[in-house]
Amino acid sequence: MKLFAALALALCVGQAGAAELLLGPGDVIKIAVYGNPDLTLETRVSDSGMVTYPLLGDVLVGGLATADAEKKISALLEKGGFLKKAQVNILVTVVTSQQVSVLGQVSRPGRYPLDSRRSVLEMLAVAGGIAPEGSDSVTLIRTRNGKTTKQVIDIVGMVRSGELRSDEEVASNDVIFVERAARFYIYGEVQRPGAFRIERDMTVAQALSMGGGLTPRGTERGIRVTRRDASGKAAAVEVKLDDLIQSDDVLYIKESLF
Repeated sequence: MKLFAALALALCVGQAGAAELLLGPGDVIKIAVYGNPDLTLETRVSDSGMVTYPLLGDVLVGGLATADAEKKISALLEKGGFLKKAQVNILVTVVTSQQVSVLGQVSRPGRYPLDSRRSVLEMLAVAGGIAPEGSDSVTLIRTRNGKTTKQVIDIVGMVRSGELRSDEEVASNDVIFVERAARFYIYGEVQRPGAFRIERDMTVAQALSMGGGLTPRGTERGIRVTRRDASGKAAAVEVKLDDLIQSDDVLYIKESLF
């Protein structure tokens, strides 16, 4: 299954949440009271979480869900004797207080508002999906209680297994980063020498086919790979056709002596 098909499948079965997020500084909200059009107001939540509302003055709504903010304004209007029964409706028209950054190899990197509960897969979809050069895995960086953590999520593996428990719910200021996919390099007696994306569980034989196969002078005997170890030191090793390719492998295809 290709990466894009896997992502599309995940979105079809993703866990879309409908719960409200909390209002915060910079959010623009439209407040309306049923039967009282003169009390309709569109305003921005201040840095201190306040909105200035007719008859009431400053009202603290920062940190409240819209439903709780509606109840608060209703109660204040009734308590102040302005209305006997106030039916308040709040619509969030612009979300700026809660955003997630989706960066790296995606179609539209940037910061995106959280207008409802969202998962990693849903935010990738908002950013246009993983770009062709993107990795099968993404990194989720989160800060909770002053502690920053990093979690690597295998997108394709998660979808193939049908286990979406790793499709974490994101919160404001989370960062989703998609690295460039691992690559290998092939040169020598092949039709198309160059750099290519490493597909999952790719073998030397498959890598050879990515390079267009052998030239008339090439041979599959004694294929040499320059590979780096854990310390970063490069060494030449001979491989078999069914050996797996590793990130940044450099394959050299020899010329046949016969």
